[in-house]
Amino acid sequence: MSDPNAIFQNAYYVGNNFNAILYGVELVLYFASIWLIMQARVRTSKRSDRLFLFFSTGLLLMITIYVAVQAVFGQEMWIVNADYPGGSGQYLADNAAVWYQTLGSAASVVLNLMSDGLLIYRTYVVWSDWRVAIFPSILYFATAALGILTCYTSGVPNSDFFLGKSAQIALSYSSIVIGLNFSCSMLICGRILWVAKRMEATLGREVSKTYTGAASLIVESMLPYTCFGIAYVVTLGINSPLSIFFLSVYVMFTCVSPQMIILRVLMGRGWTREAATSGAAPRFNHPSSIGVSTTRITYGSDGTAINLQSFTKSGASNPELGIDSKL
Repeated sequence: MSDPNAIFQNAYYVGNNFNAILYGVELVLYFASIWLIMQARVRTSKRSDRLFLFFSTGLLLMITIYVAVQAVFGQEMWIVNADYPGGSGQYLADNAAVWYQTLGSAASVVLNLMSDGLLIYRTYVVWSDWRVAIFPSILYFATAALGILTCYTSGVPNSDFFLGKSAQIALSYSSIVIGLNFSCSMLICGRILWVAKRMEATLGREVSKTYTGAASLIVESMLPYTCFGIAYVVTLGINSPLSIFFLSVYVMFTCVSPQMIILRVLMGRGWTREAATSGAAPRFNHPSSIGVSTTRITYGSDGTAINLQSFTKSGASNPELGIDSKL
């Protein structure tokens, strides 16, 4: 299949199918998060829970707009206008700047701003040091300006997101976004691996891998979001028609990855601001009131004393184990 338009159309079609699959994943994650928030509100109302509720709903709203726009444009291009003069390629060239495509682009830019804001905050949380967030924050404001410019240039009549000046601005915007993603992801991965090494030496592999294992690395660093973003920027930079597929998956993980972090935090397995401080290992809390056992791991002020407290299900006896071990 050497025809670029044929490759693009197939990539667009496959991307739309992946959109549908990942949208279903997002719905599961969203409603699981809402259920945990509602369970928590029965006990106590936290400001963070309300923020998670609004943030998750905002993510779902933006990704719903994007998925709907992609599906409608595909329907118009392949079914409603199947006999369009010049074929699907000409229809794309003539209608790439249609108003609802601009709406979809705006939704994806808002998604990026929300997700990147959360990623920068999680970088600060994992490191517990505001200085690590300075460079990503500078990139963040640059992406906001370029994102608005991308929406404007791609929405001008007869423009095309994948051609001309619009493509150049989109490439600049996406490159800076991915630079931000990559920087934060590496900072988070590096911190988690460092803490994992300390915990493994002290508490053993079985305890440390629960909170610093592969799942923690992938979720906390939004690794799928970053990896598909890199693939999208590379294919867009070489003008590959496959870029539309990677764009679709990348935008979906712009929503799915932060929702996974929110769910992990609500389950008590995510990092908090107390979880990583200079010279200290993390503390993780599980919501015992919904039937999940709780383990709290802390380091003393000197970074060597260890205290372990284990709590059983709500209503059961609460045995406590205290260990002070000097390394």
